[in-house]
Amino acid sequence: MNIPELQRSLRQLRLGGMAAVLETRLRQAQAEPMAPIDLLATLVTDELTRRTDRLLERRRKGAGFRDVNKTLDAFDFAFNPKMNRSLIFDLATAVFVDRREDALFLGPGGTGKSHLAQAIGHAAILQGHKVLYRETHVLLEELADATLEGTRKQYMQNVSSVALLIIDDFGMRKLPQTAAEDLLEIIMRRYERASTLLTSNRPVDDWGKLLADVAAVSAMLDRLLHHGHVLKCGPKSWRTRTSAVSG
Repeated sequence: MNIPELQRSLRQLRLGGMAAVLETRLRQAQAEPMAPIDLLATLVTDELTRRTDRLLERRRKGAGFRDVNKTLDAFDFAFNPKMNRSLIFDLATAVFVDRREDALFLGPGGTGKSHLAQAIGHAAILQGHKVLYRETHVLLEELADATLEGTRKQYMQNVSSVALLIIDDFGMRKLPQTAAEDLLEIIMRRYERASTLLTSNRPVDDWGKLLADVAAVSAMLDRLLHHGHVLKCGPKSWRTRTSAVSG
């Protein structure tokens, strides 16, 4: 069996990672030289690395992040030095996801809530968790569409079962009349079963008025805060500063 034939056989066995580097590794084995068991171990490692990379990429795409470049490395902690860095990095370990705890990021617009939420989502994926990111209005629009299409039960199951659900920008847009009921159902389904991270530019005292349902908001907050971590972002706005500099 020659190299092309062996590569075809490896691909048929779904060992594409091995097939892709086979010729290179064989040359390496001849040049070094490399013991047969070391060559085999290297090929297996190549295959595992490729599978891991592909899984991470699928999960990143599946999460639906608004900006794939929002990572902790890209965040300017010096801009708001009073922000609780210790809490941010604790959340980035994804231990809170393992414990099925929740998090609230509160503060004015432009203070880094969405950036940090997505960064923690990326970190959770690296720790092996499935993540779903949605802006609040998009989440509710998708749920409304699923209801009209008769797939609400399936959609709600998907939203309820993902390890980390990030609900971003709560309070940024006017929400439908069913928002309080729908959000409460999602939070209740996920309570102590999976982790929810919610960001909002509105103080929690305004949520009852925002959703026109004080009872539903109270029930939501009871669950989110029971095992919840609260991060206060601000007071400075990064976007305001950037606009001022560029202007």
